[in-house]
Amino acid sequence: MKIFKIFLIVLPGTYVAAAQPPNVVVILADDQGWGDLSLSGNTNLSTPHIDSLAADGAQFDRFYVSPVCSPTRAEFLTGRYHQRGGVYGTSAGAERLDLDEETIGDTFKAAGYRTAAFGKWHNGMQYPYHPNGRGFDEFYGFCSGHWGDYFSPMLEYNGKIVKGDGFVVDDFTNRAIGFIEKSGHKPFFILLPYNTPHSPMQVPDVFWKRFKNKEISMRHRNPERENGLHLRAALAMCENIDWNVGRILDTLDELDLVENTIVMYFSDNGPNGARWNGGMRGMKGSVDEGGVRSPLLIRWPAGIKPGTEVKTLSAVIDLFPTLAEMASVPLTSKKQLDGISLAPLLSDTAGGRNLAGRLAGRKIFSAWRNHSSVRTPRYRLTQSGKRNALYDMIADPGQYRDVSAEHPELHAELSQELRDWMSAMRQDLGKETRPFLIGHPGMAWTQLPSRDAIPVGNIERSNRFPNDSFFTNWTSTGDRIVWDAEVEEAGEFEVRIYYTCDPANVGSILELSFGESTLSGQVTKAYGSDLLGAEQDRSPRMESYVQDWTPMTLGKIKLPAGPGKLTLKATEIPGNEVMDFRLLTLKRL
Repeated sequence: MKIFKIFLIVLPGTYVAAAQPPNVVVILADDQGWGDLSLSGNTNLSTPHIDSLAADGAQFDRFYVSPVCSPTRAEFLTGRYHQRGGVYGTSAGAERLDLDEETIGDTFKAAGYRTAAFGKWHNGMQYPYHPNGRGFDEFYGFCSGHWGDYFSPMLEYNGKIVKGDGFVVDDFTNRAIGFIEKSGHKPFFILLPYNTPHSPMQVPDVFWKRFKNKEISMRHRNPERENGLHLRAALAMCENIDWNVGRILDTLDELDLVENTIVMYFSDNGPNGARWNGGMRGMKGSVDEGGVRSPLLIRWPAGIKPGTEVKTLSAVIDLFPTLAEMASVPLTSKKQLDGISLAPLLSDTAGGRNLAGRLAGRKIFSAWRNHSSVRTPRYRLTQSGKRNALYDMIADPGQYRDVSAEHPELHAELSQELRDWMSAMRQDLGKETRPFLIGHPGMAWTQLPSRDAIPVGNIERSNRFPNDSFFTNWTSTGDRIVWDAEVEEAGEFEVRIYYTCDPANVGSILELSFGESTLSGQVTKAYGSDLLGAEQDRSPRMESYVQDWTPMTLGKIKLPAGPGKLTLKATEIPGNEVMDFRLLTLKRL
């Protein structure tokens, strides 16, 4: 395979491509804190491959993301604060990115790139919220906020349900490597959003054995809050991520693609448990420093000098315009971006120095639910519950001392700016009115998981966290599973249900209805499964356990276009209950 290398003329703050555009690989960790790298000084673990990105490229010292998963992903995809794109939660539709937002996938695809995403999407499932509808030619992984089993679980490939192959992070990496190997001469853009060290805490034995009995020398600022098993599992998962990053880097080296490939690495929020994080206050879900500070490493030998350090405040909203400028890809979004291109900061030029000067007074805002904060180069103001505190982040990086009384004017000024920003974000967010879209002609399959449905009657959700939950205790003909839906284009669809059913309960008659359209079918096959997941957990979980679901074809149904309630019920129940229900799929015929 012949590989064309790129040679760049670097003008002040500008990258000008003279040959083939650079490839891009963006690796996003899930719940990995700033301190979960040996690069940050943590001697509890070793992450040499991730660390090498800083040695061979650039490291950003103060880089900020959102306090939780889906908002950070939305901000990366759009270069805009997540509230502007309709993202206000992490499940049951609240994680969906508005369809009028242009994504980084759309932009790079329009510029001629082959695009792919492998891993945890978490910004919408039903097309066109689906990755394939947001500019990514290929998607393999899952669209929910978390998954219940990490070893060969049920996943999807471009909307079609498939079975995974081994530990999910290894599996996602294998897919990315395959995509790179098939790249040919066309530039590629790969988003590799891993789903670890997010719980449940599962990791292959080879990594767990390193940490199961390891003495932990570097501790959380409040060590009594640490959960030993959870902490050790998280560190093992981080070392697994590092191993997989090494596999990506080795593949680029073997294919002679290193020089002209941008590799970016960051995480979506602070750590998901009490462990060493540089003494910062806060973790995942917090708007304090420890909840929103993330590593950001960028390697690009053709355009970034090894060992580059960027001290200027930066945020995930900046990554879209930064990568676009580095790749000389035009921004075509009709919406104003909140982020700015940091590309000039990566070169020692007058343009970079001028940008650093202009950003000397920059403010970066963070919010989650009713908690918010604003960061300046020196101060952080946090409004969380009754706390409205100002911290000097240079004198007091751990946020131990409120200095509001010493700087009343600054406190009042930042408080007002934060209130104004929050008001604007709430106005942009508006109220949720979006149904779940089904039957879009742009994709053959539509998935409707229990996560997105409302149970009526006796039916219970397997866990209070909806993402990978299922419905159980379906015992009455008065019970319903209901989706607030809208059919995008009328058509005929094949309906499948993913379920388990004990032999004694076989024979229920199911009815699916939408407006005047109905479909009936009978459960004719028993399929049992134990609850799965506990056997692989390294630490007790909060999330739902899963089952080994089997599909049954319910039949075909003609659906008219328009909004309505898609309802699944049982009209006859010969046993004690109908089934445990996980997922309904529609395939356009």
